[in-house]
Amino acid sequence: MPLIFHKMHANGDDFVIVDARNASNPITSTLARRLGDRVSGIGFNQLAVVLDCQEADARLMFWNADGSTLDVCGSATRGAAHRLMSEANTRSITLHTNRGLLTCERTATGAISVSMGVPLFGSADVPLATHLDTAVLPLAGGPIACSMGNPHCTYFVDDLAAVDVAAIGPTIETHPLFPLRTNVHFVQVIDRSHIRLRIWERWGGIPLGSGSCSCGAVVNGIRRGLLDPCVEVACDGGTVTVQWDGVGPVFLTGPVALSYSGEVVDDLLQPGSGGE
Repeated sequence: MPLIFHKMHANGDDFVIVDARNASNPITSTLARRLGDRVSGIGFNQLAVVLDCQEADARLMFWNADGSTLDVCGSATRGAAHRLMSEANTRSITLHTNRGLLTCERTATGAISVSMGVPLFGSADVPLATHLDTAVLPLAGGPIACSMGNPHCTYFVDDLAAVDVAAIGPTIETHPLFPLRTNVHFVQVIDRSHIRLRIWERWGGIPLGSGSCSCGAVVNGIRRGLLDPCVEVACDGGTVTVQWDGVGPVFLTGPVALSYSGEVVDDLLQPGSGGE
């Protein structure tokens, strides 16, 4: 059977949507790794499969390009929501993820907003390898950690341009303090409602942007008392808005766009093909 896909991006944070409603889930870890290869496959930061669901309009499952799974992806969630709302001619839907039920809406400007759930701050939630106060980790630079359904470690810096993200990021990602690795943020606060963010993404390197990382960075900035409840986050690829009242769910709002749609050739679907 052919595999139809939709390549999309949110300010350059690229992802692939596969609609498997009314069918079995075609994606395995091995196939996700083949498809994620930017030379022999499609290439993406994350892949989302849309599945049938009784509790919501649809269920989403997510993969990284290395074939590992994750509980949530803010950009791919908004991309799937955009497609499903256009299909149903509605401005609001609910999607089921491993993070829980996420409500998505289309704003008056056409941007997609998603309720990303309540952030978690316990050391077991992030998770950390040992019981620690996540507000100030015992690492050089005194970063702060949280979970948005995936782990986030945030550094606040005076000059973002002086940070060698490619050198520091993987060292922190794989630090023994983070048994499941971590996303690493480097944040320069412009003012209380604007930040500049660069990211080392867990398993993925340096992306142009990330929805969940934008959320984690703002949440951690609010916890530090540096930011107001509504913040514009400027990443390498563009800007999103993150809102958090300090208690409830985090809201992520920004544009999404279709790059192209296509069909995966049979050879790539077979064991032993490219990416193995």
